[in-house]
Amino acid sequence: MKKYTTEQGIVAPLDRANVDTDLIIPKQFLKSIKRTGFGDNLFDELRYLDEGYPGQDNSIRPKNPDFVLNQERYQGATVLISRANFGCGSSREHAPWALSEYGFRTVIAPSYADIFFNNSFKNGMLPVILSEEIVDQLFKECTETEGYQLTIDLEAQEVKTPSGERFKFEVDPFRKHCLLNGFDDIGLTLEVAEDIHAFEERTKQTRPWVFSEIKA
Repeated sequence: MKKYTTEQGIVAPLDRANVDTDLIIPKQFLKSIKRTGFGDNLFDELRYLDEGYPGQDNSIRPKNPDFVLNQERYQGATVLISRANFGCGSSREHAPWALSEYGFRTVIAPSYADIFFNNSFKNGMLPVILSEEIVDQLFKECTETEGYQLTIDLEAQEVKTPSGERFKFEVDPFRKHCLLNGFDDIGLTLEVAEDIHAFEERTKQTRPWVFSEIKA
């Protein structure tokens, strides 16, 4: 998993509350359990004017010109700002997969659904919680300024605006440690691989029958 330290990027504003996981990645695209292949269908119902289905050539589909991700000024955005209760609905992990593959490393909102919030950290994406007043300010600045960028410093736990204004955010120390070091669940286990190996060696000596083969 890619480390998250300090990220600076263009901001895309999704000005709606209760964005559910079916809107983030519609149910018809959930047939795969791979972590790739979902970015092109992120917010499919909002991005395209036709009905989406797996295997389409998205390059020839009619796009909704009013949707934020289809507008030239927001191309290459890596920060998404939205409203309260982002990621509600079903618990599909495909939602952070789709956001991450599209290019978003950070989502900023006043609140999140718990499962989406947890899944984001496990997939290298930082969900930042800021107050509704601050999010209102970011929306205003973003829409007024083309190429608006934010800098997110995970170590300092700060969001910095182009004017130099800084907003502190809270993050669980364990999740912060995992993001800073690029540890997913497997990476976190491998961090103590030597201890695991030593435990296995001791167990072979004290309880050898645990490692015995079962013969038919």
